[in-house]
Amino acid sequence: MDQKELIAGCIRGDRQCHLALFQQYSGKLLGVCIRYTRHRMEAEDILQDAFIKIFSNLEKYEGKGSFEGWMRRIVVNTALKNYHKSSYQKEKIGLEDYQGGSLNPEVISSLHEEEILNVIAKLPDGYRMVFNLYVIEGFSHKEIAEQLKIQESTSRSQLVKARKMLQSKITQLMRIVA
Repeated sequence: MDQKELIAGCIRGDRQCHLALFQQYSGKLLGVCIRYTRHRMEAEDILQDAFIKIFSNLEKYEGKGSFEGWMRRIVVNTALKNYHKSSYQKEKIGLEDYQGGSLNPEVISSLHEEEILNVIAKLPDGYRMVFNLYVIEGFSHKEIAEQLKIQESTSRSQLVKARKMLQSKITQLMRIVA
């Protein structure tokens, strides 16, 4: 069954098509959710909420652009709404404990993807959100500011702090590995 038939089946309410669509895309989209949460269970909840929105709005997908990209946008927006509701979003962390410095590109290339994602996941929520939206999703600081209801300057500042913190954590990780 091709993508158009799968979408049409979901719009008709065919449970097999719902299941097939979920099975086809849930793994990739869970990966997106995980980047915006602290815990896997929270990511799974967001994924479930996002799929409810996806299934409810399939008729709005016009076939323009990537279907996966359309779903990804819904997942990111659902994760951001969850972030706004979270009780720990006001978390603040200073850079006093983090030393600047440059990282050797060879150090980063020796890390596994999972190690890097784990380091990103440990960032404070605000830093992690801005980092993911800017670096991974490709949003502008203006778009991030609108999504997170912050100032553009705050987005820029949090990105700089996130990068410094990541640099410090990766340096510490490499000392442990070395």
